[in-house]
Amino acid sequence: MGILSGNPKDEPLHYGEVFSVWSGLVAGSSMIAGYQTFYNHAGDEDLKKIIEDIIDLCRDEVKQLEKILKTNGIGLPPAPPERPVARLEDIPPGAKFNDPEISAALTADLVAGLVACSQAMGTSTREDIALMYGQFHAAKALIGAKLLRLNKNKGWLVSPPLHVDYPEK
Repeated sequence: MGILSGNPKDEPLHYGEVFSVWSGLVAGSSMIAGYQTFYNHAGDEDLKKIIEDIIDLCRDEVKQLEKILKTNGIGLPPAPPERPVARLEDIPPGAKFNDPEISAALTADLVAGLVACSQAMGTSTREDIALMYGQFHAAKALIGAKLLRLNKNKGWLVSPPLHVDYPEK
């Protein structure tokens, strides 16, 4: 039996796993504050609900990542404070994010998060870390699908050029 053949929680984290967990915690904490700001700027109720769901997802991830770092004696990165709820009417029009911009930013972040989760899964030697990132990946994919549907329904989807000219046979 080798060092990596027992209970995964008893195995040491390798530096790549530490970096994935630590940087995931930095990103998740920052996104909570950023998405709270987006929530304050959003006018569409369906978009606000998805923002709430994404914030809840981020909070769940942050809790799990913090626990891993604490358990392994690794210092936690600094986290920005959470944002208070603001009234949309109090935000000047020129300083306000609009709903399609918010939705596009959320979509881009979810795509980047899927890639980060895939990389963390692929580089993990501890099964519990790989499975945790697999769960994060599945949750992000599910919310991403809801956001795609919202973007289509609201007319916010900016698609690449569509290939509609087919060569003749």
